[in-house]
Amino acid sequence: MAQIQVSDLTFSYDTSADEIFNNVSFNIDTDWKLGLIGRNGKGKTTLLNLFMGKYEYRGSIKSNTRFDYFPYSVNEEDIAQDGVDLIEKWKPQAPLWQVMIQMNELNMDAQCLYRPFGTLSFGERTRVMLAVLFAGDNEFLLIDEPTNHLDSNARDIVKKYLGSKRGFILVSHDRDLLDGVCDHVLVLNRTTIEVQAGNFSSWWDNKEKTDAFKQSENEKHLKEIGKLKSAADRSSRWAQKNENTKIGFDPVKEHDRSMSTRAYIGAKTKKMQSRVKSYEMRIDREIEEKEGLLQDIEKVVDIKVKPLLFHKEVLINANDMALKYVGADKELFADLRFQVKRGERVILSGENGCGKSSILKAVFQKTNETGHVTGNITGYSNKKELEITGNLDVASGMTISYVSQDTSFLSGSLRSFCEREGLSESLFLAVLRQLNFGREQFVKNMEDFSEGQKKKVLIAASLITPAHLYIWDEPLNYIDVFSRMQIEKLILQYKPTMLIVEHDITFQQKVATKIVSQWGRF
Repeated sequence: MAQIQVSDLTFSYDTSADEIFNNVSFNIDTDWKLGLIGRNGKGKTTLLNLFMGKYEYRGSIKSNTRFDYFPYSVNEEDIAQDGVDLIEKWKPQAPLWQVMIQMNELNMDAQCLYRPFGTLSFGERTRVMLAVLFAGDNEFLLIDEPTNHLDSNARDIVKKYLGSKRGFILVSHDRDLLDGVCDHVLVLNRTTIEVQAGNFSSWWDNKEKTDAFKQSENEKHLKEIGKLKSAADRSSRWAQKNENTKIGFDPVKEHDRSMSTRAYIGAKTKKMQSRVKSYEMRIDREIEEKEGLLQDIEKVVDIKVKPLLFHKEVLINANDMALKYVGADKELFADLRFQVKRGERVILSGENGCGKSSILKAVFQKTNETGHVTGNITGYSNKKELEITGNLDVASGMTISYVSQDTSFLSGSLRSFCEREGLSESLFLAVLRQLNFGREQFVKNMEDFSEGQKKKVLIAASLITPAHLYIWDEPLNYIDVFSRMQIEKLILQYKPTMLIVEHDITFQQKVATKIVSQWGRF
């Protein structure tokens, strides 16, 4: 076991005046299974890149271990090469036999290494990279979002595999993965960094208790400050009133006073002013103790959504439905049955390639005849792309709000985006702020946003769009844990009718009223 010691780490990008890290210090052990948790934009991937030595920084990172990073870089030339040829590029010291052992642990046929990398599915590519990553010795591994775009089965395989390993940092927003894998967490709070034993759920439970205590202490301090300010103000007014009696008196009306009384009045005033000073000092102490109490509290701010109420109970009805693309020889699947009723949240769950997104496209194809879809439907046109057999009935006259899994079409300013989509700019920006979008991002073009920020743009646009049905295709990829909890909370509160493709197990368990996961496949 060795340690990685980070001392007074300070870093900012040349293009930004804001510091990502400011005099950060912490120690971690190289045999931990460490989950790295934080909001989008807090510097999780940046920290991994600092470990890899990609950027210059102030402070020190001390360790006698080597680092390796997932995912490996893949360019257009790599896509055409066999996986076995890429091993030499990614990890030259890794023996092929060790890679094959790791692939066996990942439930993968070693023959995948002898296929062009571009022909592999997302899940297969991820597992090949992980097999290569863990084929070395004496390394501390940096794993960045390994389950994005993976189906539930592939996620389970990766979770079981990582749970059997040690010596890595895992960046993930998947709570089920963090709970099933990690024995420690490194948390990038709003203003501090903490290291704690346990997984995400144990850390979150502790955080909720700590935050509740801090909130209670904050309220106690505020009450005490209020009392002290009232007492100080009262004593100050008494002192001033008393001081005003020193000069000018009527000997007839105030026959008991003389000029010698001024000294007495002055002493009394001085005592009162001393009391005011004491109150002010106590107020300063209370304020000092109060400062910092709430700096790291993650407020899961409520977001409001206004779904439209449709007059029919059943919005979508599929009965013995089969799909295939026009001109294709084989059907994607057959014998699919499901309904989406008013107020339901139906989640489509299944392996990558089983046709989940094609089901959404079939709904859009039907809606185009009688309804309206808001949001960019990538690759969708007015032409019939799908042949639908069996029955797919979509209620006429519906407005559908759509969130695509693709963000590549986002470009230009947020203002121009609002104009194109017909959105209220002030409301749109307010929702982005609630999703922890920094104001400094508002002046940037969307092509400069991170993937998590781009997804928040699409989700915010959907949330403020009144619709009868919300169709979201893998909305949570790259979205941080705290924003996921916000989204879950609003869905449970406002109960919009939804049809969702999403692999996050925790999200499914919390929001779904129905999960459709089995249908005939070819």
